[in-house]
Amino acid sequence: MAATIERMRIRLRRNDQVEVLSGKDAGKKGKVLQVIPEKNRVLVQGVNFIKRHTRPNPQRQIKGGIAEREAPIHASNLMVVCGECGKRTRIGSMRLEDGRKVRVCRKCKGALDR
Repeated sequence: MAATIERMRIRLRRNDQVEVLSGKDAGKKGKVLQVIPEKNRVLVQGVNFIKRHTRPNPQRQIKGGIAEREAPIHASNLMVVCGECGKRTRIGSMRLEDGRKVRVCRKCKGALDR
């Protein structure tokens, strides 16, 4: 019997700059590569490396050995870094004059969306 995962709303998006709040990589910054909302997880570049032991497969041109790659990290352990003020911040939202809704930095009110 599998435990059900309660989905939370992840306000992070691809290419956001984030900082890790807790865990073995606390304090590291990286770019969001992938968001996995079903599992509340985010794949961040250069953070949470794991070692994968792979068996060689000549038909697929896969070399054997120990490969390092990033593993997903829980979204609650990440905080977005504002591009304008450079500080980690919570995400707010604001409507522009043309009606678009954008994510904004709670500290400097700068837009996080381009």
